[in-house]
Amino acid sequence: MSNQLLQRHGGLALLAAIIAAGPLFLDNGFHYNVAILAGLNAIVCIGLNLLIGHAGQISLGHAGFFALGAYASAILPERFGFHPLGALLTGALLVGLLAFAIARPILRLRGHYLAMATLGMGIIVSIVLDQKVDLTGGPDGMVVGDLTLFGQALRGNLAWYWLVGALLFVTTWMALNLVHSPVGRALKAVHGSELAAAAMGVDVFHYKVLVFVLSAVLAAIAGSLFAHYNGFVTPDEASFIHSIQLVTMVVLGGMASIAGSIVGAVALTLLPQLLADFHDYEMIVFGAILMGTMILLPTGVVPTLAARIRERLA
Repeated sequence: MSNQLLQRHGGLALLAAIIAAGPLFLDNGFHYNVAILAGLNAIVCIGLNLLIGHAGQISLGHAGFFALGAYASAILPERFGFHPLGALLTGALLVGLLAFAIARPILRLRGHYLAMATLGMGIIVSIVLDQKVDLTGGPDGMVVGDLTLFGQALRGNLAWYWLVGALLFVTTWMALNLVHSPVGRALKAVHGSELAAAAMGVDVFHYKVLVFVLSAVLAAIAGSLFAHYNGFVTPDEASFIHSIQLVTMVVLGGMASIAGSIVGAVALTLLPQLLADFHDYEMIVFGAILMGTMILLPTGVVPTLAARIRERLA
């Protein structure tokens, strides 16, 4: 068995062990709440890291996809009688179609032009959710009903913990297999040089659209689960600040690192809880972390630590 395959299976085994042992260290509802939110953020960040870290395509509007998934689970059961699980799947499908439609024009852009286009997309989603009061409840938001699985409403911190943990494991497994497949190698080539990749026969635009849609669908699924778990959703979920938080999680943990996505999500989900007494300065801290990471750990926490460990073992 190759060293790469051993690392992949070893990482999955470690993640499974951490998820399985989690309830032993979670003492109360607050701890479970942080763990569940960290898991949902990690799912979004894995998809976002595939887009940014592996394909080299920046997105500053992914909170918009998260919010659309959340509102699909709020609106479809309430206004159109959808089953909650059907609403989640329908929301993911609709977000995937929207991402496909958006990707075709904006992924022809590069650099800061692409960043501005995705930022504009996120702002448009936020404005629509805020202004369509008759459909979305406007700034006041919407109440979201329970998620029903096999005829039973999903309630209780432990049930939600296992659901989110299982989905995080499956998402990580899927992402690792994709990264080490021909698709992953194509994305790496696109990130390195689109011209060189095209010269080698890689359909650059196809793979950029593919990873953009995949990352948007993962964000929508996480958004739907968040809406059911939280029981309430507002247009703030589509805000620019939320998008920046997600990107910061990816950068902190390590771009092009699936493990880094999880570490960054956990760290920056936990951080606001530790800074509860300094709520007004939360975004200043996020900005400082982003700048510090780019200066001191340009490849992110996990890749930097992994490289140092390899150096010592060599």
